[in-house]
Amino acid sequence: MLCLRLLVWLLSEHVPKVIYHCTVRTLEGVVVQSSKSEFGGKGIPVRHVLGKSKMILGLLEGIPTMLKGEVAMFKIKPQLHYGEDDCPIQVSSSFPKDDELHFEIEMIDFFKAKVITDDLGVVKKVIDEGQGWESPREPYEVKVRISAKTGDGKLILSPEQKEPYFFTFGKSEVPKGLEMGIGTMARGEKAVIYVTSQYLSDSPLLHLEEGTEEVHFEVELVHFIQVRDMLGDGRLMKRRIHDGRGEFPMDCPLHDSRLQVHYKGMLLNEEKTVFYDTRVDNDGQPLEFSSGEGLVPEGFEMCVRLMLPGEVALVTCPPDYAYDKFPRPANVPEGAHVIWEIELLGFEMPQDWTGLNFRSIMDEAEKIRSTGNRLFKEGKFELAKAKYEKVLREFNHVNPQDDEEGKEFVNTRNLLHLNVAACYLKMGESRKSIEACNKVLDANPVHVKALYRRGMAYMSAGDFNEARADFKAMTTIDKSSEPDATAALLKLKQKEQELERKARKQFKGLFDKKPGEIADARTEGAEEHEGVVETQTSDGEEEPGADKAREMHESGDASPRTSWFSHFWPTGGRLFTALGLERCSIL
Repeated sequence: MLCLRLLVWLLSEHVPKVIYHCTVRTLEGVVVQSSKSEFGGKGIPVRHVLGKSKMILGLLEGIPTMLKGEVAMFKIKPQLHYGEDDCPIQVSSSFPKDDELHFEIEMIDFFKAKVITDDLGVVKKVIDEGQGWESPREPYEVKVRISAKTGDGKLILSPEQKEPYFFTFGKSEVPKGLEMGIGTMARGEKAVIYVTSQYLSDSPLLHLEEGTEEVHFEVELVHFIQVRDMLGDGRLMKRRIHDGRGEFPMDCPLHDSRLQVHYKGMLLNEEKTVFYDTRVDNDGQPLEFSSGEGLVPEGFEMCVRLMLPGEVALVTCPPDYAYDKFPRPANVPEGAHVIWEIELLGFEMPQDWTGLNFRSIMDEAEKIRSTGNRLFKEGKFELAKAKYEKVLREFNHVNPQDDEEGKEFVNTRNLLHLNVAACYLKMGESRKSIEACNKVLDANPVHVKALYRRGMAYMSAGDFNEARADFKAMTTIDKSSEPDATAALLKLKQKEQELERKARKQFKGLFDKKPGEIADARTEGAEEHEGVVETQTSDGEEEPGADKAREMHESGDASPRTSWFSHFWPTGGRLFTALGLERCSIL
């Protein structure tokens, strides 16, 4: 009789695992092989994952026809058992592989299985499904109820534990294979995890006798505490101590939002000295701030962005992500490590521009751009760039209705691209600054401000001919820009002369030596950052009409590649490491 359930699994994406005893006899009834102890076996049933385990052809065809608890006899010819050409299973030379044999199969169980290791050393059977999609990983703190039996049914870990077993993921506190299996479980899930000897590492949980071939762990994942290494080096750690509402990370304030939090700040010392508590020092009122604007320390904001409403988290933060680069409270010593206990009360997402008229959209764009200008003036160039780029992304869905709106829209978009270019220039990424300028010049090749800024970026990158061409083009297009073009060309000449002087000094005498001699050509240090002060307008854009000299960073071509998530938050790339994702497929 055909087992329909097993066949459905075979034809679907599920992987069935079968557990059975097998006794092989000659046609005369002589036992030549068995898994049962009464016939000389170890008493450990055979466990195969159909379609993945190495099996003889006769059993591969016959076993899917069986029911649970059934005992069947298969009479198999040599070419369908161990006598087949290129048989995947080797037997001893004394085995009668050229004879027709009887295979007695007792089907103990079959079930849907999750293959955790390719060599089938760790396989999981789900008994009760869990909740949510998140599973524990290093360095999460995990609570589980565990019982264990050897492959032959001997109990080695009692299920009558009053308290769940607590361990830290990744600390080798449970056998390797068991930890791998638990790493695929959801909160509340119950499962049996089958682990073979190569994955049975020694641990505080279980000390196994030598020769143990397989252990079956029955596991209930009671709870796990999300612990995240935000920087990947153990310095900035976020530990969830009270669950929030919603699904992680879909319901977290990953985008720039208006947040409300209560927090208590403590020094990382033996006394855990409290230096601020919103419930005490702020008349019980929560702190409200907009993310993405540099209004709180960077470590604080990084962790809040990965919290759910109602969640309470304990954050341990190093000084460079706490108050070394942020106004430090009077009672926080310089270079202090701190702990924040943070409760995210809630957050409001930014206004959706869908359905807004053109005037409202431009007003919203101006608000965001103004915030970017403030951040630029404060020297927070990454955050400023993120604001400008946010508006540019939204502009992809804006459709001006007449010539006047079209002109305003294009002018604002050009201004934003040039602001982005200014940020890249300040960040030392001259190539990206050039790309931003090109977005303006591709549509309007005679845009004087774009030519000027691209020329400065070319000069910063060492492309002097391209820079000279841009500065000269300015005077051809607009005579009023001649003073700025002249000053820029003078600066360009000075830089060329300086480079030439350094080259002469570096290679002085190199070609004066006699054949066979080696000249002492010392390598100068990296070229110093030199230049003059840029004059900035209120919109964060460099003003070509200024008479003052302009300062910029020298930079090579190399610049770090950033993921697209940096558009939402410039330091957000580190969140992917904390999430364990190369890319965030959710946003």
